[in-house]
Amino acid sequence: MSEIPTKYKRAHHDEIPSANYADFMKTGWAPSELHDIEPSPASKWCVARRTALSKEFPGIRLVIPAGNFKTRSNDSDYRFRPHSAFAYYSGVQGSEATADAVFIMEPTSEGHAPLLFINPRSTRDTDAFYRDARYGELWVGRRFTTEEAQVRWEIETRKVDTLKDFLSGSVETITIRGEDKSIDDKVKVHTREAEFATFLSAARLIKDAYEIAEMQAACDSTARGFSDIVRALPAAVRTRRGERVVESAFFGRARVEGNDIGYDTIAAAGAHACVLHWIRNDGDVRPGELILVDAGVERESYYTADVTRTLPVNGKFTPAQRSLYMLVFEAQKAGFAAVRPGADWTEINIACQTVLANGLADMGVLTISAAESLRPEVGLHRRWTLHGVSHMLGMDVHDCSQARKDQYSEGKLEVGQVLTVEPGLYIQPDDELFAPEFRGIGIRIEDDVVVTENGCHILSDGLPRHPDDIEKWMAGLLSS
Repeated sequence: MSEIPTKYKRAHHDEIPSANYADFMKTGWAPSELHDIEPSPASKWCVARRTALSKEFPGIRLVIPAGNFKTRSNDSDYRFRPHSAFAYYSGVQGSEATADAVFIMEPTSEGHAPLLFINPRSTRDTDAFYRDARYGELWVGRRFTTEEAQVRWEIETRKVDTLKDFLSGSVETITIRGEDKSIDDKVKVHTREAEFATFLSAARLIKDAYEIAEMQAACDSTARGFSDIVRALPAAVRTRRGERVVESAFFGRARVEGNDIGYDTIAAAGAHACVLHWIRNDGDVRPGELILVDAGVERESYYTADVTRTLPVNGKFTPAQRSLYMLVFEAQKAGFAAVRPGADWTEINIACQTVLANGLADMGVLTISAAESLRPEVGLHRRWTLHGVSHMLGMDVHDCSQARKDQYSEGKLEVGQVLTVEPGLYIQPDDELFAPEFRGIGIRIEDDVVVTENGCHILSDGLPRHPDDIEKWMAGLLSS
């Protein structure tokens, strides 16, 4: 009989049900086989991805866990989201993904055969469907049977409880560690594990057509989410901790149109915008101030947008706000111009920083020339612009993070890469180098671009950037 995991037990579920009850629970159920399952749209794209992976590690069993549940507190888990490499190679996405699943590339004489191990549906001839509080159907909903899963993802699918025996033996095996304890305990450490993790990350540097379409859709949903934010601003002003009204407005769009938010939303009103990773979102929203919102919708495919807009709460920029905003706006334009095939990754940052340093020098706040400040060993202008202006984007908001430096931060841009361009200026409220009207203003403009043959295409271009366009856009939403 299935045992309820300790942390899911409740007092009235501890008793073992009577034989009569167990028999009764197995009777009187209508058939519920699924007959209209369509293959996942990601499946056909996974074939080429798996072929490239197979060529890199011939003769080796490759184990990619989806991961286990992660505890939020006591007996409450976070909503499950699988490891990105698992989704990338298996095609398993969104609410169809389940904890403890494992994707395996099994070596064959011709390369590798893909295998998927899952916790399948708890059918009515078992007691798990009503007894198992972690996986049982009456507790957490229906899952695919192994046969249904095989149709959906076009991969041979087996029960995960057969995995222990499957992994026994002497087949050379590599896995991703730290995602599934049972796999870590079963698979010996391999000398190529670091190389494996790097390859899985770097494989996503160049996006295929499916990925770019998903990221465009994520940006489109994100644009609608920002429109929701603007409509919510009057309520945010009226509500204590109005930043959370803003955060909630975007979250609703992310859950309706996508899988989730791609990362914790930053809703930073007033001087909170000068805190780069402000996710407490517990401040008031005041007319006359700006609010910086950094947010992205994650699709069911896990591809996420990452967009930032800095908006005037009452729909109009003050002269001081506009002047700083335009400096960041021009810096971003220079960053866009630097994105082209063959360019050094660092050129984007240099282009943005050059505009910002010159602007700060023109304002008289730099005590040295812009040229001197731009020397790597000096960088005084970085007092007001602490972060880099770009990162890769995809299934993870900071995608491909385990790629080698020569592939990423010290590499060349290539067609099909998707990245952010996000310069910012942050004038702390106690910074006396700036006049009072500038203090406490934080501005960042962030957009997502794909590298094309002739430069770049802005995926998030559906959201206005210029202050005139922002004011017009906001006026239309606030009056509707």
